[in-house]
This record gives sequence, structure tokens and C-alpha cells, in this order.
Amino acid sequence: MSGLSLSVLQQPLVWMDGPANLRHFDTLLADLHGRDLILLPEMFTTGFAMEAAQQSMPQQEVVAWMQEKARHTNAMIAGSAALQTERGPVNRFLLVQPDGTLHHYDKRHLFRMADEHHHYQAGEARVIIEWRGFRILPLVCYDLRFPVWSRNQNDYDLALYVANWPAPRALHWQALLLARAIENQAYVAGCNRVGTDGNGHGYSGDSAIISPQGEMLATATPHEAMRIDAELSLEALNAYREKFPAWQDADPFTLR
Repeated sequence: MSGLSLSVLQQPLVWMDGPANLRHFDTLLADLHGRDLILLPEMFTTGFAMEAAQQSMPQQEVVAWMQEKARHTNAMIAGSAALQTERGPVNRFLLVQPDGTLHHYDKRHLFRMADEHHHYQAGEARVIIEWRGFRILPLVCYDLRFPVWSRNQNDYDLALYVANWPAPRALHWQALLLARAIENQAYVAGCNRVGTDGNGHGYSGDSAIISPQGEMLATATPHEAMRIDAELSLEALNAYREKFPAWQDADPFTLR
């Protein structure tokens, strides 16, 4: 395949109520067909809650729900959840294919201003997933601020960022998503929540799908629950990289 149909669900989240959040997404996904990838926000079962490190839905229940939705929509379903694992609590980005295959990435950069690093274990590995012809890099919220971790090593075509990024720093979110697309010559999709969380923090969403040249392919209305869609072209991406091969002059480095 040379194209990827992408949908981003910018939605509010019910604080620390997994079943309520899953019922909400059930409604949104019931009639959503013809897409290749559907992106949900960060911690879509709980909101960005530190207490979720000990009191979230079991991973098997979350994954089972995602598998059912992936089968129903014939799309990869992706989003992060607070989970208890063998290595401790993690903020885990789950990506589930229609055949039930599960991929995951654990958030590397934990948001110290909310003490996330005192409640969750940091991820140790960068992950690349191949889906319907596209190489995909999954990342979570605060990861967006660290360009080295997002650096395209000629190994991905699309970077996915899921977030609970508060409204007072919305400009940072918008600018960094744009920068990550341009500097890495890759598509970028950012899915942020809206509404107010249990700690009183407000979220404006500002979800977006951006082309490798920094063009806004789809943008969500701030503060509104909505879906945005875009069609991504691998042929157009490769043609642009060939015409403007800035990637060939990137400084070599090794991540440890």
C-alpha cells in the first residue's frame, strides 16, 4: 500500500473511570470504517492521573477491548494507558492490529512537573512498527520536547504523539509538532485530549496531522470533541525526500 487513512479522536476523558471511557469510545468507533489507523489520546482509560499507576484497568482488559475494536473497524487502534506490568507501572502506548497483534512502547520521558517519574517506570527502548506499508514511531506527550528521541534515523515515515497536554502550553504543543515533522521529513500526528481533568487542569486539544513539509493536513478545533482525518501518501513522502534530501546531511549519533 502507498497510502494510509488516519483518524485522530480528540476527546474528553472521564477521570479514573475506565469503563466510562471505553463506553464513550465504543460510541465513536461503532460506525467508523474505511480507516487504516485510529488514534486515541494518552491515558485514554483514566486521564493523566498519578493514582492510575496503582488503580487502572488490567492490561488484558484494555488490550481485549482494543482487539475487538480493531477487528470491528479493520484498523489499527492506538493510544496509551496507565498499566501495571511485570516491570512496574508504566504509561504504555498500545497499538493493536485487526488480527489481534499487539505492539507497545513505554513512555520514555516522564513528566517530572507532575511527579510522573515517581509513579511510573520509564521506557527503555525506541520502537518502530510497520503497518500497511508505513513505518511508524509511537511516542507519548512529554517525549515531544526531546528531538533526539524523535530523530528520524531513516527508519520511520509517521510519528504518532498521544497526549494530555494542558492548554496553558498549547503553543509549545503546536510548534513542536510542526518542528518534528519538518526536521524529520516525516508525517506527524498529534492526538491531545480536551476538557478538564480531576486535578482541575484544562486541555484545548489542538490535535493535528502534519505533512513532512509542515503543511497542516487536518487540525482540530480547540476545546471541541471531534475527529480529524487525513490521507497520507508514501509516494509523495518518498518523492519529497528524494527532491529535498536534507536527511543525507544529518549529523550521525548513537542513542544509549
